[in-house]
Amino acid sequence: MRIAEIKRTTSETDISIKLNLDGSGKYNISSGSGFLDHMLQLLAVHGRLDLDIDCKGDTHVDMHHSAEDIGIALGDALAKALGDKAGICRYADILLPMDEALIMCALDVSGRSYLNYDVVTYTDKVGDFDCELVKEFMLALVRRSGITLHFKMFAGENSHHIIEAVFKSLGRTLRAAVSTDISLGGAIPSSKGVL
Repeated sequence: MRIAEIKRTTSETDISIKLNLDGSGKYNISSGSGFLDHMLQLLAVHGRLDLDIDCKGDTHVDMHHSAEDIGIALGDALAKALGDKAGICRYADILLPMDEALIMCALDVSGRSYLNYDVVTYTDKVGDFDCELVKEFMLALVRRSGITLHFKMFAGENSHHIIEAVFKSLGRTLRAAVSTDISLGGAIPSSKGVL
């Protein structure tokens, strides 16, 4: 089983994460924001990840440190659970609709960190959550996990729907990219022999 546990404590946040890449979508999430909890639940369900996240952060300031540090810790957990990445599919993409929103997500478990976030929201907040923090979360995630991640928005008006499509599409592409490609026979999917 590809499981990782991460504990990250700073002067701004205290985070514990448990990630099982071969799960069934079970979750127990407390981020400090109801909206971010909902998005991380969607990530778990659509990624078929078992995901436990507990974050105690300086939310009296705002959600910035918590969102970014959860991204850091989740990226660390993803990298640890993947190990040497032997036998994974590596690439995945999806075009995901959420009502009027349409988001493309493409992912490469490359060992190289890159984010292209071509997504616009039309409100500053959804519930208690600043929309700009979605990009901060994704940046932290890719930097620590070593994945290449692209989001492209083709349609959308409602900020909740747009962000929901982002997290659902990430879950779906992550699930496909880290799944086992039996044709590889356990080999690392790279001409270099390492990712």
